[in-house]
Amino acid sequence: MRTIKYIAVHCTASHQSQTIESLRQEFLRKGWVNPGYHYAVAPDGKITQLLDEDKVSNGVKGFNSVSINVAYIGGIDRMGKPADNRTDAQKASLRTLLSMLHKKYPVAVIQGHRDFSTDLNHDGRITSNEYVKACPCFDAKTEYANI
Repeated sequence: MRTIKYIAVHCTASHQSQTIESLRQEFLRKGWVNPGYHYAVAPDGKITQLLDEDKVSNGVKGFNSVSINVAYIGGIDRMGKPADNRTDAQKASLRTLLSMLHKKYPVAVIQGHRDFSTDLNHDGRITSNEYVKACPCFDAKTEYANI
């Protein structure tokens, strides 16, 4: 059994019209044996498990072996810019899924992909100018702090 230290929240960095099948195909095109996420949440709130939790996904380089990766479909606007475009159904399903995962892995820290960035100025905070990625396009640490 893997030791889970993080539950990483992602966006797919796609339009909300992306399908689960096209997401799977994207991972295959990248040459990945395993997908980038354990779970994906569609705009209608449907949660799809893409990979068993005991397997390592490709969500956050350097942290995959100790993470469960969860994504919502979306994260970019019509211009291709980062945007928190989660639907109400996605917000509710993400909270439900993260609550369930945190009960299963109670010591795991819930945070966004961007929160794995390096604290470049060593002030103890990772700020927007230090983000390697905008993903998941909202402050997951704050939003899910009460889970």
